[in-house]
Amino acid sequence: MKANKITYYVTTGIISAMMIFIGFETLFKPEVKESMAHLGLPADYFRIELGVTKLIGAVLIWIPIRLLKEIAYIGFAIMFGSASLAHYAVGDPILQIVVGLVFLIVLIVSYLTNDRIRNFNTLNKKKQ
Repeated sequence: MKANKITYYVTTGIISAMMIFIGFETLFKPEVKESMAHLGLPADYFRIELGVTKLIGAVLIWIPIRLLKEIAYIGFAIMFGSASLAHYAVGDPILQIVVGLVFLIVLIVSYLTNDRIRNFNTLNKKKQ
């Protein structure tokens, strides 16, 4: 169980830290506007929505309320998958396509270890 907890905290920390960093970049870095235009994504309002959503998700993924946590996981999964797909669609180099998929794998590991911890805790409560 200790290995599951360590894996959960490390993977969730990576996702959360990355989303905070990228969220602020999305909101305040002018190059992101150009990058989003390159990917064919809508105007500035969408960039702002994405930046705020990333920051909110980075917090929600830690909250022990299952529904909020699940929403964050789903949102990040869609975001990572969509990012890879968008880079693929415009013919970007393979590295840019793979980055989103790698973070999707990290996210899946975080989710699965969180699920194992939650199930373990539920079983222990039932035994008591």
